[in-house]
Amino acid sequence: MISKLIRRTHMYLALFLSPWVLMYTLSTMAMNHREFLRDLAGGGPPAFVTEREMPYQLSETDPKAAAERILGDLGMHGAYSAGKPQADGTLVIQRLDPVALRRITWQPAARTVKVERQQFQTSAFLERMHRRRGYQHDVALEDGWAFSVDLFIAAMILWGASGLWMWWEMRVTRRTGALVALGGLGLFVFFLFAM
Repeated sequence: MISKLIRRTHMYLALFLSPWVLMYTLSTMAMNHREFLRDLAGGGPPAFVTEREMPYQLSETDPKAAAERILGDLGMHGAYSAGKPQADGTLVIQRLDPVALRRITWQPAARTVKVERQQFQTSAFLERMHRRRGYQHDVALEDGWAFSVDLFIAAMILWGASGLWMWWEMRVTRRTGALVALGGLGLFVFFLFAM
């Protein structure tokens, strides 16, 4: 009974997790072969294309308050990152959308705000998906993604544990399985200390 439950859990977790496994597999491959994939796409990171530029007045001096005000006025609420203002006061905000990354630049001297969208490139999209993490954004959808990643982590641990259980149950595979596990552990330790 327990064995059947573990096998079913292992199988259904594999089916449920397949989108995450595929995304993390492809995104890791994209990061591992970044230069090759960029060369295939024409070289360099994807270019930004101006969507709109308009006059804009802003009274906030705190970078976080300014970024939130600008995004709110533009109707672009969501996860973002903003660096420190440049020497001339220019503030650059990255609106962190996994599909369409946008760069918003506010230039106080010119009193303008410019919105640029990064052209879509599969490898850049996969890298953004891979790096989405954490509960640091005050956005429910981002927290939902972070929670799903936590569930994925817990499920992967359960998936691995259930695989070990199934391996141990099949007496005929214990010796070969142990050799394979030791080989994997040995290679991992080698790379850990050889670098």
